[in-house]
Amino acid sequence: MGLNDKGVAIVGTVPEGLPTIAMPPLDFELWLKILVPALLISVVGYVESISVALTLAAKKRQRVDPDQELIALGASNIGSAISGGFPVTGGFSRSVVNFDAGAETPAAGAFTAVGIALVTMFLTPLLFFLPNATLAATIIVAVLSLVNFKALKHAWFYSKADFAAMAVTILVTLTEGIEPGLIAGVGLSIVLHLYGTSRPHIAIVGQIPGTKHFRNVKNYDVVTYPEILSIRIDESLYFPNARFIEDFINDAVAKNPEIKNIIIECPAINKIDISALESLEAINDRLKDGGITFHLSELKNPILESLKRSHFLDALTGKIHLTHYDAISSIVPKLAEETFNATLNLVKP
Repeated sequence: MGLNDKGVAIVGTVPEGLPTIAMPPLDFELWLKILVPALLISVVGYVESISVALTLAAKKRQRVDPDQELIALGASNIGSAISGGFPVTGGFSRSVVNFDAGAETPAAGAFTAVGIALVTMFLTPLLFFLPNATLAATIIVAVLSLVNFKALKHAWFYSKADFAAMAVTILVTLTEGIEPGLIAGVGLSIVLHLYGTSRPHIAIVGQIPGTKHFRNVKNYDVVTYPEILSIRIDESLYFPNARFIEDFINDAVAKNPEIKNIIIECPAINKIDISALESLEAINDRLKDGGITFHLSELKNPILESLKRSHFLDALTGKIHLTHYDAISSIVPKLAEETFNATLNLVKP
């Protein structure tokens, strides 16, 4: 129809035949030039591949093995490197077109490869006048099935931080492209994670009457003891939040001169890095100078084993207790037992 003469973009000439097998140039200077771009391409390629894999697997309630995905991507890129191809990744558009066509197993990829090989050898002249808009329409219709606006609404109500990362990823992708969008989303997620963990949730806890359980004083009617400050830290301890915990304990001690014992309940602590260890040592020394005993309870064994390799346990003014109830009982045994034997109707003092 001569549409190309009227301004319609067409596919044009597609080279015939299969690529020749050859080793890529072993040029060290060239490798240095493409090192950073190659690293970026590999990261974005993996993120894109695993994203579309998880999305499509969720539709069929299948499981994705990230290790196998990496092996497949590595093998594919080796094949591409020796045949003059582009870096290989699992593309959104191609994967969705394949999925919508009814593909059920990886064999679909093998049949697709055979089909493409036959087309490149015998049928490329027939593709010359194919309008690019036809290819674009195929991709757009397929990818639209992945668009889920309800996810934004769900993220908004569930977590503002997750909504922000999702919204930034979408906006940057639409305005700048897939790679900048993914980088922006991953980068913002890391920043939000660091910010959130730098200010961990710390709860002052008390004993629920009739039980050996301890809960947040803001949410439950619990019994507390004036000479004891029991706190629960709901985050691992590492360098971004170490100083925050120090400041919290210092402020609590300054506000309540009756405190003689401080107990940190540690069931949510999965790691204590060297910065946090130094903060715990500083807290212990500062409390010791003020005549306050420092205890820890419900430490996980890997954390305890790590602490045993330091001098912290030797300097600790208090003890490591198996349970928080044991810690309270060692300080005020009579009151702890009375609370345990009390009824649940006991009102918080």
